[in-house]
Order: sequence, then structure tokens, then C-alpha cells
Amino acid sequence: MTISTLLPGRLGFGTAPLGNMFRAIPEEEAAATVRAAWDQGIRYFDTAPFYGAGLAEIRLGDVLAEHTRDSYVLSTKVGRVVLDEVEDPAVRDLGEKGGLFEHGRPNKMINDYSADATLRSVEDSLKRLRTDRLDIVWVHDVAQDFYGDEWLAAYESARTGAFRALTRLREEGVIKAWGLGVNRVEPLELTLDLDEPSPDAFLLAGRYTLLDHERALQRLLPAAERQDVDIVVGGPYSSGILAGGTHFEYQEASPEIIARVERIKAVAERFGVGIKSAALQFSTAHPAVAAVIPGATRPSRIAEDVAALDAPVPGEFWAALREEHLIAPGAPTPSG
Repeated sequence: MTISTLLPGRLGFGTAPLGNMFRAIPEEEAAATVRAAWDQGIRYFDTAPFYGAGLAEIRLGDVLAEHTRDSYVLSTKVGRVVLDEVEDPAVRDLGEKGGLFEHGRPNKMINDYSADATLRSVEDSLKRLRTDRLDIVWVHDVAQDFYGDEWLAAYESARTGAFRALTRLREEGVIKAWGLGVNRVEPLELTLDLDEPSPDAFLLAGRYTLLDHERALQRLLPAAERQDVDIVVGGPYSSGILAGGTHFEYQEASPEIIARVERIKAVAERFGVGIKSAALQFSTAHPAVAAVIPGATRPSRIAEDVAALDAPVPGEFWAALREEHLIAPGAPTPSG
């Protein structure tokens, strides 16, 4: 199956910020943000144990418990098990994402892609999310940004462990779909080249955005389209820099990135286009993309996202971005 038949719409809600990413978010603000997403009609929610060592799952589950389980679609991730013992979140080794969740829960997390850890992770997530089932499960972060030169060893562990365990859960009807959730294209290209397993979809964060899409366009998206493997685009605002923030790739943006964003903004202003509209509509224009899941920590942001996806954008705007080499020549746009 493709998950486009499972997803309730092209806009979902990514909950990484609810894990206290970058800052400590008050409980009331986190709950209000999830409720705002619900009130705006969003019915697909994505989370992970990694986000604040279970904090995002707990916060999401508390709000979703107010609604019937059949009324929304839920995805979370495996690959990390959250323990009861605690540690200092600020000193964790998170690869290129060091310090990202230093305001999260202090529970220790271990990386483990084995079949047993996958099943334990699913069980733990169900408890934190206060639900009896998951719709989609992603294998999280088997890529270079966490494991460097050792990423292929992590991937192989997932291939023989998590991939097979999730395939069984799908066959048994416990989950409806599974795939990989990563910030790099290489693990996804590798998976598409294998005879087995057969994932339903991929969650690709930060690699199909206005700022960074050329690599994904070369092989990954055409191959995914051919094989009917849907792409969910995470991080469409490139960690916030495309939505008025200062982060790119989870760190402070470089002068080069800031300058590129300013060039995009200048074109957008010329045509009266909102930068969020440009970002979301660019990511969803590719036929392989089933949905986009921006995150938010303030309730007002959700209405902006919903409006941005539907706002009219003239074809001349996309043509101007192409002429100024701000999007790749082969990148699909809403106007062709």
C-alpha cells in the first residue's frame, strides 16, 4: 500500500519541538499547540521517543486521549529505547544534533535497532501515547548525521532487526505501514535498491526543502515514485530558517544560508508570496511526496501553516526562483 491512502491530508504535525527542542516549553503551551493543530483540522501526528526522551510522546498522548482513536493517524519511531535511569541531557552524544534536547526529560536513551528493542520501543511508545495502536512506525536516524562513518553498521543492524520486526507487525495487522525516518538521502536510496525489505514510505527530514533538494531529486525521489514508496517531508522550514527562525540543520544558520534565504525572501516579496507558502508548496509539489509535517511550539503557528499550504502562488514566482538558480531546474512546482 501507499500511505497516501492512509494519511488524512497533505499537512501533518511534527512534534519534535514538543520535546523541548531548543527551549523549555511550558506544559500549557505544548498542549495548546496540539489542540490548535486539532482545531485547524490536522489529523496526522508524528512523534518519536528521541524527542525529549519521551516528552513529546507524553505531551501528544495527553491531548490525543481527548479524541477517539479512529479519528487520527499516528506515527512514531524506533531505534532508541528510553530507560528509567537518568543522565544529564546536555552531555549526550547526539551526533550532529548535540544539545538539541537538553531541556527534555533526563531519562537515558540507548540506540538499539534489534528486533527485541524494536518491539520494546513500540510497547513503551504505546504507553506514553496512551493508545492501543500505532498506524506508521519509522526506523529513526540510521544515517551519517548520527553515526558518521559507522552508519552502515547501524543500518545493517536495523535491516536484520527493526526492518524485519516491523514487516511482521505489518503482516499481522498490528501496524499499517513502516519505513525509515532520516535526515539523509543515502539510507533511503540503499533501501530502495534492496530486494527485501519492502517499506511503505519514508520520512525524509530537511532534504526536500526550498533550501536543500538537489540531491534528493537526482535518484531518491524518482526511484521512490517508481516503486510506489511515498515520501513524507519533515522539516520543510529547514529547522526554522525558512519560517523566521535562526536555525538551519538544527544549528545556528551560517552567513551563506542566511544570504540564500534573503534572496528567496526578496523574490517572494516581489510577488506577494509568503515564505511559508513557498516552502510548503514547493515540498508538496513533487508527485512522490504524500505529506509535509512542519513542527510548531506556538498555537498561532498552526493556522499559518494551514493557510500557507492553500494560499495562491503565481507561476511567475516559481519561474523567477528558477531563473535566479534558487531552485533546481528539474524540481516540480505547483504550476509545472
